[in-house]
Amino acid sequence: MILPLTAAYIITPAIVLWLCRKIKFLGKIGPVLLLYLIGIILGNSGLIPENAFKLQDMIVTIIIPLAIPMMLFSCNFLQWNIRNAVLTLVTGIIAVVAAIFAGYFIFKPLIGNDPSIGGNIDNIAGMLAGVYTGGTPNLAAIKIMLGIPNETYIMVHSYDMAISLVYLTFVLSIGIRLFRKILHYEPSGKSTKSEHMPIEPESEEPYKGFLKRENFLPLLGAIGLSVLIFALAGGLSLILPKDMQMVVVILTITSLGIGASFIKKVREIKKSYDAGMYLVYIFSMVVASMADLSRLNLAGGFYVLLYIVFVIFGSLFLQLLMARILKIDADTVLISSVSLINSPPFVPLIATAMNNRGVIITGLTVGLVGYAIGNYIGYLISIIL
Repeated sequence: MILPLTAAYIITPAIVLWLCRKIKFLGKIGPVLLLYLIGIILGNSGLIPENAFKLQDMIVTIIIPLAIPMMLFSCNFLQWNIRNAVLTLVTGIIAVVAAIFAGYFIFKPLIGNDPSIGGNIDNIAGMLAGVYTGGTPNLAAIKIMLGIPNETYIMVHSYDMAISLVYLTFVLSIGIRLFRKILHYEPSGKSTKSEHMPIEPESEEPYKGFLKRENFLPLLGAIGLSVLIFALAGGLSLILPKDMQMVVVILTITSLGIGASFIKKVREIKKSYDAGMYLVYIFSMVVASMADLSRLNLAGGFYVLLYIVFVIFGSLFLQLLMARILKIDADTVLISSVSLINSPPFVPLIATAMNNRGVIITGLTVGLVGYAIGNYIGYLISIIL
C-alpha cells in the first residue's frame, strides 16, 4: 500500500495541473486548493493505512527544504526597478507586519491558547507573516520550523486561500479603478519582458517541455545542488540543540539558495522554479491527507478567519496610505500588493486586467524577494510575539 500511495502523491499533481489547463472551471479554482481537497478526502476516507504516517512525515519534512532553493536559483536580485521595487516592497512589508501585530492584540483574547487550533496565536501570526510576505513555500517552511500541527496548518491555509480569493475579486472588480482614483496613475501600454525572472509572464503552461533534454539535464543539476544545500544545512544543524535544528535548516537553505542565485550558470537553469513549485504541490496533497477533520475547532477557527481578513485588508489600507504619502503610482502599489498577498504567479493576471504589462517585472521582483525573506520575517515575528 505504501508504494501506490507514494506514486499517488507524485502523479496526482501532474493530473490536476493537466485538468486545470483543460477545464476552465478547475483552472479558476487552482491546483493548490484542488490538491488540498483531494488530500483531505483521501486522508479521511480510511484508505490510508496507519503505518503510512512515517512516509507522510518524511515527505512533509524533506520536500519543502528541497523546494525552496530550487525556487530561488533562477532569481536575479540585482536586476530590478530599484525605486519602485524597494518602495513598494518596504511599504508592503511594513503594512503586513503592522497589521499582523495589531491583529495579534485584537484577536489574542478571543483565540487564546487553545491547543486544538495550534496552541497559541504566536505561531499563527508567524505563518501569516511568512505567507503574506512570501507565499505557500514560506507558510509550509514556518509550519515545519515551529512544529505547528497539520490541522492548524490546513485551517490557516484554507482560510488564507478563501480570503485571498475575495481580495483578488475585489482588486479585479473595483480595486483597480478605486486605487487609480486615489493614487497617481499614468496610462501605459508598454510591454515588458525579462528573461531573468523565473516566471514567464506569457507562459500558461510552465511544465511544457519539462522532460526535453535541454531542460531536464540542467534541471537534474539544480536538483543535485538543492540536495547538496539541504545536506549542508542538515549537517550544520546537528551541532545545535534539537529544538533549533529545523529552524537552522530552513534559514540556511534560504540563505544558500539566495547565494546560489548570484551564480550565472545556476540562475540560467530553466524550469528550476517550476520544479520547486511542483514539490509544493506534492506537499499540499500530503499534508492535507494527514489532517483529521474531526480535530478541527470551527469555533476557534472563526476568529482565525477574522484575523486573516483583518491582516489582508488592513495591510492593503496601510499600504494605500503610505503610497499616498510617498507618491507611488496606483498600478505599482496594487501589483506589489497582489504579489505579496496572492504570490507572484498572479502578477501577470492583474497586469493584464490593468492593461499595463510594464509593471510585471516590479510585481514579480517584489514577490520573489518576499519569498527570500518570508522565512526570516515569519520566524522572527513568532519569536517576538
